[in-house]
Amino acid sequence: MRSNNIRAAGVWLLAAGLPGVAAGADYSLAIEGHRFQPATLAVPAGERVKLVIDNRDATPEEFESHDLRREKVVPGGGRVSVWMGPLPKGEYGFYGEFHQSTAQGKLIAK
Repeated sequence: MRSNNIRAAGVWLLAAGLPGVAAGADYSLAIEGHRFQPATLAVPAGERVKLVIDNRDATPEEFESHDLRREKVVPGGGRVSVWMGPLPKGEYGFYGEFHQSTAQGKLIAK
């Protein structure tokens, strides 16, 4: 009985929509030559956004940001999505854990 109630609640929430959970735009970031492209990416402040990271290199890279409290391994030739926000206005650094000397970037919430 309990699992049916939980399932029904989940269906209702999906049907009703959750503000901010699935809302927001997609923003693209590529990894190529062990560098993030673009190195600086602007997103709207105060909105939930999805960052789609496409690794064009053959080797894996880890998207990491202490500022954003996110880390995610992106397989070589793979793609991952990272949800974040809503973010206050400001600058948030990120880097590639496996190639820190070259894979550096900045997200700017405007």
